[in-house]
Amino acid sequence: MKIKDIKEILGAEIICNEDGTEREIHTACGSDMMSDVLAFVKEQAVLLTGLVNPQVVRTAEMMDMHCIIFVRGKRPTLDMIEMAEDRDMVMLCTDLEMFTACGKLYAAGLKGGSGK
Repeated sequence: MKIKDIKEILGAEIICNEDGTEREIHTACGSDMMSDVLAFVKEQAVLLTGLVNPQVVRTAEMMDMHCIIFVRGKRPTLDMIEMAEDRDMVMLCTDLEMFTACGKLYAAGLKGGSGK
């Protein structure tokens, strides 16, 4: 699934790096706990979170994630946007709750990345 498809499914707004929306994504991870994300070891994943701090971008970079989606109407800070732009990461925002956003992506064929 491409990031642009994820944007449409979630009714999300692109915050930065619209050029990257043609990238393929194969798995998703939804968490507000970055320690849980670090235990998640799939590439080409999207991170859904309601946590808004620079550690989110750093964690996504470490896990080779290409897209961060902020749920519940949360918006990244300008510092976070600059970090994502420097790392060529797409950022999206949706008003959906995490459970609903993850459910919609799962129903559309995106799988979880826990390897189970």
